[in-house]
Amino acid sequence: MNPLESRKQLLIAESELNRAQLVQEWQAMADGVRSVANRARTISSLAAAAASLIAGLGSFRRTRSAPADEKPSRWQILLKGAQLAGSLWSVFRPRPKS
Repeated sequence: MNPLESRKQLLIAESELNRAQLVQEWQAMADGVRSVANRARTISSLAAAAASLIAGLGSFRRTRSAPADEKPSRWQILLKGAQLAGSLWSVFRPRPKS
């Protein structure tokens, strides 16, 4: 075998090793992305449940309706924003593939 052929064989072997390493790194990255996505789903579920709980508690606290000229409190604005975010998330969230 001449030096050129042996160099070619070494480059082919190195290429195969690089491909195998790339596949391993790609799988590790995909696992990390799946883990982050699962955590995001869990957090979003908890946030939606918390927003529903806060909305329920807010409805129990209301004993009278506010006069029309009175500005809503920051708590009410925050509560309405959480309700809106929860409803939007439930509509637009990515569905798990079956």
